[in-house]
Amino acid sequence: MQHWGLNTYLYGPKDDLKHRLLWREVYSPEEEGQLRTLVTEARSRGVTFVYALSPGQDIVFSSACDLTLLKRKLKQVSDLGCEAFAILFDDIDHSMCQADSEAFSSFAHAQVSVANEIYRFLGEPSVFLFCPTEYCGSLCSPCVSKSSYLQTLGADLQPNISVIWTGSKVISRTLSVDCLEEVGSVLQRPPLIWDNLHANDYDSRRLFLGPFKGREPQLRRHLRGLLLNPNCEFEANYIPLHTLGTWHRTPPGGEGGDDEPEYCPDSALSEALRDWMDELNQPLQPGDATADVIPLPMFPLSSGSPPTSPAKGGENGSEGEAKRPPGEGLKHKAQGRVPCGGKGLLSEAQVRLLVGLHYLPHEHGPAAQRLLQDLTWLKSNCHLVSLNGKKTAQQKVEEWRGRASRLMALCEDIAELHCSVVGGVNRAVLYDLYPYVWDLRNTALVAKAFVCWLGCGTTTGAELLGVDSEPWVFKGGVSGEVQMLLPIGSSTELFTHPPPLFPTSRLYNVRPYHSKDKLHLRTQGGKDSNSTHPDVTGDRCLGACLALCPEYSFVLEDELGVCGCVTGVQDVRAFIKRCHATWMPAMRDKYPGPRTGPSALPEDQGEYPDSLLHHFPSQLRLDALPQLVDASVSRTLLTALLAALKANGSQGVFCEVQPTDRQRMEFLTKLGFLEILRGEARSREGVVLGRLL
Repeated sequence: MQHWGLNTYLYGPKDDLKHRLLWREVYSPEEEGQLRTLVTEARSRGVTFVYALSPGQDIVFSSACDLTLLKRKLKQVSDLGCEAFAILFDDIDHSMCQADSEAFSSFAHAQVSVANEIYRFLGEPSVFLFCPTEYCGSLCSPCVSKSSYLQTLGADLQPNISVIWTGSKVISRTLSVDCLEEVGSVLQRPPLIWDNLHANDYDSRRLFLGPFKGREPQLRRHLRGLLLNPNCEFEANYIPLHTLGTWHRTPPGGEGGDDEPEYCPDSALSEALRDWMDELNQPLQPGDATADVIPLPMFPLSSGSPPTSPAKGGENGSEGEAKRPPGEGLKHKAQGRVPCGGKGLLSEAQVRLLVGLHYLPHEHGPAAQRLLQDLTWLKSNCHLVSLNGKKTAQQKVEEWRGRASRLMALCEDIAELHCSVVGGVNRAVLYDLYPYVWDLRNTALVAKAFVCWLGCGTTTGAELLGVDSEPWVFKGGVSGEVQMLLPIGSSTELFTHPPPLFPTSRLYNVRPYHSKDKLHLRTQGGKDSNSTHPDVTGDRCLGACLALCPEYSFVLEDELGVCGCVTGVQDVRAFIKRCHATWMPAMRDKYPGPRTGPSALPEDQGEYPDSLLHHFPSQLRLDALPQLVDASVSRTLLTALLAALKANGSQGVFCEVQPTDRQRMEFLTKLGFLEILRGEARSREGVVLGRLL
């Protein structure tokens, strides 16, 4: 912060229980030592340390006891060398208890009374911040200019107390001079902005690596300061803080003539990227720091409030200033890659891709925009390459395939980005960013497989579901929006799972089954296969699906080849009839002899009651090799099949599992499958699990 010209750090982390939940309790001697070290370190760097307290959830404003405890707590922090304070009343109930209702004419008067009393008790410090309950335009009743709450603050709050404001929204896309002047007029002082632009505590799947943007430097004339509430992950805040420093150093305009430099977010981002590249490629383990860093939160950010409501950021806090050719294939692209566990360098192109995919709350970077636009267009125009689109002009078909190739190449780049982050030398960055690149990689694998499946011409014209809305409406960032463009986008349990404990940089690919895969899949029988008929187990398990409905088969492959597959049946009734008519006679000719033993073919493909098939007309079978390292890709493989089944009109799917296969039972249950039929009710063993689509 000192290096970038930032001069204020506000401490209010929610994981310090004595900041909010246990605000009445004083710090222990050990905690005092940690806070004193932090205060001293900030002062030595020319950074104002602001201690924030949030008593609003349960304070009795009229209670002399609570007021005494509040003073005791802040006096303790003051004795540690702290000279700047903040009292926060955000995200609390507007109602007052009976004692407060009798003592104060309004909720605002109660807060003002306590804030003024504490301000005087601390000796009227030069920096004293107050966060109101109505801290943005959308929370004001009925509006900013007519809010009696804000009017009371403006009239009665001591004039040197700074009032925190987040803008027109909790997370404001832009800040305008007009809006700042309006609230400043009501508060009778310029506001101090608590900026949630990069806060991500309201959505565990989102990360914001984009530049400080939407706030022109001339706004500083209308502010008492600006605090940036950052990402929860320390390593994710390099670009936000670096570009904030550039913004702060840029003249506010109108003071240096026509040649005066202007703040440009794109230029600031490029400068920050160049500097971040050096850090990303430096060996660093989580927790590494200089000698004087104390064991408090490892990032100089508080978790302060504004932001615990669903639309707000703030798990970590605030700081700031106060005053390859496409489509070359998995195996080819994997050549020369650093193996799993190796350490390599992230390229600038990869870092730009990383930032573009995790940009800002209201805006995606170029790569993310292209991904969403192409997927939307390809899904909307899949009729050009569908079974019913044989008369489509070749030019239109080529356009579809060209955009599909571009999307699939981007998905491959995302997979390689995941590998590079996992294999990078900076392990601190890995552990902060890994959940996000892992989530996006898995979503991109499904999207790539789905588009590849569409390109095979397997759609029948059934409606492809999707929701059109503003890009920031859906949770999950780019991953969430790609998810919503898929036919099963509303099934969150298929997409939101915690990442594996041990990251792996192995490359994976999910794609539709090709006829050339048949021999490999048929011979996956392993120990159950016999020398006379080595592919009998494959025929028994997968053969009918591969022969009669290959369009619902997907393959999972890694750098070594095929490591899993999933096969599906769209209409089980019709499939069973076809099996009896063609498949079983062919198998009896292929495997003459006894019909007994572990390698014998079954005489039928199952008997299922009409009540089951009415709600669950489709069936699936999932197989993965034991050496599969990243179990999450099995979920991705299954999700690709469910998307294809849903796209062609299926309303439900079931899977038959042996009762002893607890691992598979647990896996499917986590993905929303429920037990709907047991073997006792049928002539076959096994439990039938189903889920609606």
